[in-house]
Amino acid sequence: MAQFEPGHLHIERHALNTNDVSYDLHIDYEVVQDPKEGKAMQFRMRGSIQGKELAKDEGFTLSKDQAFDFARYVTQVAEKYGIPKSASSLGSSHKYYDLMFEDVREKLDVKSGDPIKPEHLE
Repeated sequence: MAQFEPGHLHIERHALNTNDVSYDLHIDYEVVQDPKEGKAMQFRMRGSIQGKELAKDEGFTLSKDQAFDFARYVTQVAEKYGIPKSASSLGSSHKYYDLMFEDVREKLDVKSGDPIKPEHLE
């Protein structure tokens, strides 16, 4: 199950058997001003994975030109809390990530062809 509203994505899954994974994640995000990068997107995650509560400060900030890579960072946090790397369960929320992607794009006022800092590609 997933629910999206601008600035927030909630994804939840209940394990179907002992080999399956469970999670209940809330991802909140907002535009912030980073002292080095300028306009950026701050992401905060809360909830639980495999019954383990996420730390209160679980989150990350991505510069304007990196903000669209949020799914990779969400996956890294999920793996830290026990979702196997082989599990594609978070990817099943792809259509909701698309909605989130468009919302991030709008909030950061990103246009096709906007420059990317080369150092962010390394």
